Amino acid sequence: MSGKPKLHYFNGRGRMEPIRWLLAAAGVEFEESYLEKKDDLTKLRKDGSLLFQQVPMVEIDGMKMVQTRAILNYIAMKYNLYGKDLKERALIDMYVEGIFDLNELFIYYDIQPADKKEQHFANMMDKATNRYFPAFEKVLKDHGQDFLVGNQLSRADVQLLEIILMAEEFKPDILAKFPLLQVNEWRVLMDNALERTTDLNWLRNRGEWEGEERSDLENNQIC
Repeated sequence: MSGKPKLHYFNGRGRMEPIRWLLAAAGVEFEESYLEKKDDLTKLRKDGSLLFQQVPMVEIDGMKMVQTRAILNYIAMKYNLYGKDLKERALIDMYVEGIFDLNELFIYYDIQPADKKEQHFANMMDKATNRYFPAFEKVLKDHGQDFLVGNQLSRADVQLLEIILMAEEFKPDILAKFPLLQVNEWRVLMDNALERTTDLNWLRNRGEWEGEERSDLENNQIC
């Protein structure tokens, strides 16, 4: 065994994507085992690897961790991306929960019925540009630093970067009115660990949100 974390998920973004980004930000190489057919998921369930019968699942430090937030919490604490004290951690948690709320809108966009997609898209972009991005712009302004919490990179910055990059795929100039978010995006992307690892296979080769992954999301098999 290589000792690298092993990620079990579909070959798509979904709930594993923030985990990939956080590991990359920590400079940690990882392996991926894609669930390419329903039997792959069934096998993990039958061998007891999925505590709640859902993915994502990450093998790390002798554990088979499930539940997205728990996995992210562990990685952030292990690799010093969770602030310096309890107050900073509370702020990080608060910001991350907001990011999760916005991320849900993006995750569910592709599985909307055709007749509801336009409405969902409008709501998604409205929430991004009129609720969440203004809030994070204010956080950066009030804080007076390039990072959301303290004076160093945290999981909040990394998870915000992920959602910004997704939003920019839909609307490349979405940050035009948010200059501090633009600086934050640049600073996080230029972080030494991310700068070294942004050519990893998962960024080049991972697929989109489709196939059985969609079906399992609709049936609450992804957490």
